[in-house]
Amino acid sequence: MTNFPKPLVMKRDVCMGSSHPLGATLEEKGVNFSLFSRSASSVELLFFDRSDDSKPSRTVTLDPGTHRTYHYWHAFVPGVKAGQLYGYRVDGPSDPSRGIRFDADKVLLDPYGRAIVTPPGYDRLTAAEKGDNTAAAMKNVVTVPAAYDWEGDAPLRQPSAQTIIYEMHVRGFTRHPSSGVAEDQRGTYAGLIEKIPYLQDLGITAVELLPVFQFDAQDCPSGRTNYWGYAPISFFAPHAAYSSRQDPLGPLDEFRDMVKALHRVGIEVILDVVYNHTAEGNETGPTLCFRGIENEAYYILEADRSRYANYSGTGNTLNANHPIVRRLILDSLRYWVSEMHVDGFRFDLASILARDTQGHVLPSPPVLWDIESDPILAGTKLIAEAWDAAGLYQVGGFIGDSWREWNGRFRDDARDFFRSASGSLRRFADRMIGSPEIYGHEEREPEQSVNFVTCHDGFTLNDLVSYNDKHNEANGEENRDGANDNRSWNCGWEGPTDDPAIENLRNRQVKNFLTVTLLSLGVPMILMGDEMRHTQGGNNNAYCQDNETSWLDWTRQQRHAGIHRFLKLLIARRLQRGTEHERRRMSLNQIIRQANKSWHGIRLNQPDWSDPSHSIALTVELLREQIVMHLMLNAYWEPLEFELPSPEHCGATAWRRWIDTGLEPPLDIVPWTEAPVATKYKYRLEARSVAVLFGPIKPG
Repeated sequence: MTNFPKPLVMKRDVCMGSSHPLGATLEEKGVNFSLFSRSASSVELLFFDRSDDSKPSRTVTLDPGTHRTYHYWHAFVPGVKAGQLYGYRVDGPSDPSRGIRFDADKVLLDPYGRAIVTPPGYDRLTAAEKGDNTAAAMKNVVTVPAAYDWEGDAPLRQPSAQTIIYEMHVRGFTRHPSSGVAEDQRGTYAGLIEKIPYLQDLGITAVELLPVFQFDAQDCPSGRTNYWGYAPISFFAPHAAYSSRQDPLGPLDEFRDMVKALHRVGIEVILDVVYNHTAEGNETGPTLCFRGIENEAYYILEADRSRYANYSGTGNTLNANHPIVRRLILDSLRYWVSEMHVDGFRFDLASILARDTQGHVLPSPPVLWDIESDPILAGTKLIAEAWDAAGLYQVGGFIGDSWREWNGRFRDDARDFFRSASGSLRRFADRMIGSPEIYGHEEREPEQSVNFVTCHDGFTLNDLVSYNDKHNEANGEENRDGANDNRSWNCGWEGPTDDPAIENLRNRQVKNFLTVTLLSLGVPMILMGDEMRHTQGGNNNAYCQDNETSWLDWTRQQRHAGIHRFLKLLIARRLQRGTEHERRRMSLNQIIRQANKSWHGIRLNQPDWSDPSHSIALTVELLREQIVMHLMLNAYWEPLEFELPSPEHCGATAWRRWIDTGLEPPLDIVPWTEAPVATKYKYRLEARSVAVLFGPIKPG
């Protein structure tokens, strides 16, 4: 445990301080502390020498006559240096029936704290029970502002039209021994740095990191670990357990090292942020921070003020449109852009941010417009998971002009089409061309839609084609947790198999999903490990599985080298796509109207939109790339023969076969410049397969 020098902090040395800025601000002669609490009757600022101290090494009692301005408690403490551990005790009325929950026994975190240490004996339960929890409480760390040498680094601002998102987990990416990362760096920001060459070689342009804000790993069923991190207890501090450095300030610099290293090779950093709830849970949960500082401000409460509204499905809901919480969210976002250089944010359950202090849906939510219009955030990628756990679904209707949206309907309709579900063809055809049915009314660019088939929440791509049912028994909830509607198909056998026919079919299905994700209009997102058929054994809710269920097994890269190669070549071509339409802010509707496209069935110009129908073909002229492309999709259980349009009639010199997922590697996809000529007038496409032909446009 690290010991810290004891600065000379005596009551007579403490000055009035300032209400601004919030948090702990290091200055030349000491630190200014400021905390918002409207209803508190007293506040104590606590200093510690060790994270597991059972009592403070010194206490500064804030006099409300001197150290309070309006609703802000503040003090300047001379002699305090970077690295000092601190926390608060806040006292006031305790009346849950009125929504007031002060508890002077609890050590509380600073909502604006930039770094956090967790004692070895941290115990979530002690913060939920009566009595003192000092030794088992997390503490904040005073940090050094703007001390890091960025060496000229800045957010990249890459065009969305050339963005390939790789959703990943910092710990899970390198924690497995097969990662090749040094043991003391596995599962850390430093470990991720070691694997950047892999991401660069694959062609990834942006990593979307599952939550890296400090979270409570004990917020989960007993005996398990909150692995995903959707249990935040700070909106400023990077999660310390993801750092290989043991010093309290180490996680900040190691996180920045990671961002800088990714930027050097042109990879953006997008954070999955959770501004919809905290780890404090419902009325039986622990008092860690916000609840003990100003419960009524930070949370949406039910009519029975002793209970928390639960639009997040996790016990509580942040009161995002309360002025104090709005400021907190904006200050947090600005901090991560300005001080940590991140490039964007994916907002978990973003529709919650549209709710008012009573939980009603606002037509013009202040916090969303604050984010949308903030000049510091201009150019930052903003991605909304446009739904919440209470049934509010806003895909295609999320507020603002700059937000992208996770297109959950792309996921569902792609899954339905390739498992031959009734009624899926027409919907999926719309998804491939940017989902104008969903987004066309907004006159926005096609990159408004973030297209994905799999993400952290649900089956991996391997499991999507290997399991009909979820297998979450290891989560300890008797398989009741996790989604039941997975729209998966096991290809004839539940789980792993040595049957080569089933394995070949699964490989085809994986490549089918990757093809449509990368070629459809919108921003493609790939789940970590799908390129090597990572499996979770059928667990579709592995949030509490910090073990080999979730960790990426790198030996699978060699076992499934064909899938890895397939995605790599897909990405390489995708990155050649032009960005002029984004610069000119051309809408999806404009692009569709200008495109010379034709829908076909197995016969030219005769698409079969009836139900059931399991095949479709599309010819489209891509003027900016000077090619004509012809796609054929067969989700039928038997081979089909498609008529081919004449390349001359389409303005092309000849058809060349780039992709055919029905062929064995390396013929399933070839380098663009090596594509063989397809001379026949018909094309036989195997069952459950996708083929892509292209032809260079004739000069003149």
